Parts: sequence; structure tokens; C-alpha cells
Amino acid sequence: MAAKQNKLLNKINQGDCVKLMTCLADESIDLAFADPPFNIGYEYDEYNDRLESEQYLDWSVEWMKQVHRVLKPTGAFWLAIGDEYAAELKVEALKLGFECRSWVIWYYTFGVHCTHKFTRSHAHLFYFVKDAKQWTFNSGEVKVPSARQLVYNDSRAAKGGRMPDDTWILRPQDCLDGFSPDEDTWYFPRVAGTFKERAGFHGCQMPEQLLGRIIKACSNPGETVLDPFSGSATTLAVAKKLERQFIGLELSKEYSVLGRRRLDSINEGDDLDGSPEPNASAPQTNAKKRTGARAKKRPSISQVDDHQKELFSNTTGAPSRSRLEADGLIDSFSCIHRGHSVDRVVADPVLNEDFQLACDRRQIPGTAAERNRFLFRLRKSGRLKQAGVETSVRTQVSWDDLELFIFASEIAWRRISDDYGNMSLDDILCDPRIASQFDVIAQQFAPGFRPVDYRWGAIKLRKEGRNARRRAENYRQKLSIQKFTDGVRLSELDLAKVPVTAGVYGIATDTGEFLFAAETRGLAARLKAHFASAERRKGWLREQEDLTVFYHNLETIADYRLARQSLLLKWHRPKWNMVAKLAV
Repeated sequence: MAAKQNKLLNKINQGDCVKLMTCLADESIDLAFADPPFNIGYEYDEYNDRLESEQYLDWSVEWMKQVHRVLKPTGAFWLAIGDEYAAELKVEALKLGFECRSWVIWYYTFGVHCTHKFTRSHAHLFYFVKDAKQWTFNSGEVKVPSARQLVYNDSRAAKGGRMPDDTWILRPQDCLDGFSPDEDTWYFPRVAGTFKERAGFHGCQMPEQLLGRIIKACSNPGETVLDPFSGSATTLAVAKKLERQFIGLELSKEYSVLGRRRLDSINEGDDLDGSPEPNASAPQTNAKKRTGARAKKRPSISQVDDHQKELFSNTTGAPSRSRLEADGLIDSFSCIHRGHSVDRVVADPVLNEDFQLACDRRQIPGTAAERNRFLFRLRKSGRLKQAGVETSVRTQVSWDDLELFIFASEIAWRRISDDYGNMSLDDILCDPRIASQFDVIAQQFAPGFRPVDYRWGAIKLRKEGRNARRRAENYRQKLSIQKFTDGVRLSELDLAKVPVTAGVYGIATDTGEFLFAAETRGLAARLKAHFASAERRKGWLREQEDLTVFYHNLETIADYRLARQSLLLKWHRPKWNMVAKLAV
């Protein structure tokens, strides 16, 4: 049984969940989270979500019986379910021997609109344990600041915070670009089509922060989390980020493939998507008189993160816009986006040309760059969400695809940023003239790809920057690399002798100044891409007579993506990498 279970560990296993769970050993799972079909007629690709009530309940008892069997005595079982069968499934779970510790309501005030009944805006989360006297619950991992801390800055507040309420709330005004919690209740948004964390292939996606709370509270690092209905793979993604083992079961072949792709794109220790817990500090109150500490001032650019800096820089000097112009810009975007995100519409020259033509037809003033920047601000302010704009089509570019040109994206980004006074990536992509210069540089180093490919490579690189730093800091001892010391002259480099395995490499001038350093899943292929032709060599040499090439082969780079590259950038400070974005 143990051998069978090991084969299912840390991956998505395609097939019927009841049959697959029979391969799991008794009392081997620490935490199970299940978000099963609600039996309300949702269109799954390989499951009938409209069973007779008795049939649905019989099936639910069957899979819950397996969950009960495989849970450890200290294990927990969380069940997400809708109104239709919440009471029935709670009763059936109790019959199987579960004890209910909490009945949590996940409340969001922008549910699907109904015309003949009250709009649904909540889901049920049952927290069961196997034994009412022994269970894992890490209260310190999920405590939140109380109202006394956040609002009143009251010295009597418990320093460690308090336990969250059993109603987890979202209001639209608290989720303009994530969560904006300001009391002792967390606000978890339903993952709508406009949300950045949306996987794009599953209609019932849970937020990562919600799963993070559950997994941190009811399991420990290294323990095993089971999801019998993997779906969009959010449970597994969060478990992996939080350094848990995991087992995912999924009936759909398509969801299994896409879920595996999602898991391949993340590493242990990565940040969870969505906004984290509220900070324990007192914000400004609405009353004229302030209570406790002085209200916070708006942070300076030096006090905010890179993404916010770019948003601030995008607003500098831009013309003021009336509500009418904003509405016209939203209408223009709605007409042309074809389900794609704002990032994709700005980065894709074809989609952006359509957007600009739509703006011209509505006589919206401003240059293309100004319109694009304003579109980013509208997204940041939440106006696109408020207008009901759905952007559910995810741009799927795997790291294997990026391998072929991402180095060119990085070099082009650095060159343009340097030429224009440390210009942000958003500003580069917003201005079609500057973005075209970016494309020309990228084309020189990796010819044959579309402008949107090069630009999306830079976007992916920026997104992974913070995770790369985190991986490098947390897993330094596991990365198996060191500073480059011995290299070979480019004029003497025999590409046929370069290992075909994964590895890291660096390119330096004769004076020892590093130009570029990176990791790659294929050293030989990457160095051939750089130096196989005289034209490619010329692009690297520029004013240099010769270069020195360093490389170390590795078994894999997929375990802690970009962490090794992040360390190389810290050590060698190469001129052509985006050091500020990726270095530790």
C-alpha cells in the first residue's frame, strides 16, 4: 500500500477519486480539502453535475468514507459546499464519525446575479476532525490583528492578534487589486475572471489565501495534504508553496494536464497569490478626530514595492481624465480584449492596435502610451471589475517555451531600461515606440519570435523576480552552485563538448566584467543559441575582441526556478541582466 501511495505523491493523478483513494493507506493523510461538484448543473467536461438527490448523496458518502479512512487520528477534513446539500452532507459526515469543529461561512458580496431569487453570495466551509480530543490546529499561524490593533491602536490589544471569525468576508470595495482588510475578519474574494491569480481553465477556483489559512492551521510542513477534486489545482499549489506533501485526484484529463502545468510553474516557498494578512498598524479612521497613533500618510515611492512604484510612475505627468473618458476607455477595452488581460492587451501589438483604434472611434484624447497607462490605472482602481469586464483567457506560456527566448527578453529589458533612465517595464510596454525598440534588441539575440513573445517573457521574468529572491534566501544550501572562477575563452570554446544537461552559465569580458548570467535547462542548446553563428557572436562581442564563458552543469533547475540565477546576479552583478529585479 505504501508503494502505491508513493506513486501518487506530489502530483495530480487522473481518474475516479474513490478508486484512487483505495490506493492510499489507512491513516496516512494529515489534511484533506474537498471542493466537490455541488450537483447544481455546472458544466464539467467529464462529470454529470445533475444527479438525482439520493444518487448524489450516496456518491458523497462513498468518497467521504474513503477520506475518513485515510485521515490520521489527528487529521482534519475541510469540505466546501453550496446551500443545496450543505445540511445533508454535514449530517452524513457526522454519521461517518467526523466531528464538526467549525461551520465557516465564506461571504462575498458580488455573487452571480439572480433575477427571481436573492443573489447567492456565500459558500459553506465545514471543518471536521476525526477525533474531537486530538487534532492539529496551529492558531499562531492564522491569527489576525484585532480591531483594537488595526483601528484604534489600543495598547490593551493582544500582541499576538486574535483568531479570525467564522465568517470570512469580501466586499468589492475591499478588493480593488487584491484584499484590503482593515478589521479582524479576512476578506477572501471569489476568484473572478478579472483576477490576476485566475488559472483560466476552471470555473470554480478557490483563492490561494483562503486555502493558505486552512493548510497553515491544520497541517505542518512536510505533512501530506489530499484533494480528491483537484480542479484548478489551487489546494496543491498552496500545499507545495507551504512545503507540504500533496496528493491530487482529478477525473478530467484536461484539468489534470493544466493543473500539472500550474504546479510545474511554482516552487516551494513561493508567495501565495492574493494579498496577505492585514498589517498590525492603525489606519486613518473616517472620523475627523484620530484615535491612538497618527494616521498613516501615503507611502513614498521608496516605501512601496516595485509594482506600486511602476503604477506611481505611470501616473506622473499624465493628463487628468474625466469620468466620461474613463468610461470610453473601458468600453474600448471591452470591445477588443477577447477575454485577455490588460497586460496582454498592452503587450500584444495586434490587440493594442485594436484598442487604440477603438479609442480613436470614441475620440478619447491622448497618445497611445497615455491611454495604455490610464488603462493600467483603471485596473488598479478596480473600475474594470466594477464594470463587469471578464478577462478569463489566460496567456499560457510554459517555461519550456520561454527557454528559447527569455534571455533575449531580459537583455532587451535591461538595455531599454538603462537607455531611458531606469524606465519600468510597464512604461516600456505602454509606449509603442519604445516597445518596438525593445523588440529589435530581443530579435538580435533570439531571432524568429513574435514581439508579444519577447514582451511576455519579460513580464514572466518580472513576476518571478520576488519568488526567485525568496527561493535563493530560503534554499541556499540546496542550490549546489558557487561563484564562477574558471572559464574558457569564447574563441576556444568547443560547443560540442558543452553538457546537454541543465546548468548555469556566465559571460564576461576580458577585464572580468560580467555581461550576463543565467540558468538554463540545456547548456549546450543555450550556448549554441548565443554563439553558434558569426552574427550571434558579433552581437555579444560588440567592442570586445574576446569573451570568457563560464558554466556548471546541474541535474535540474526546475526545483527552485531562477533561484540560482538570482544568486549569480548577486555575486557577479552583470551589466545585461535585470539585476534590480532579480538579484537577492
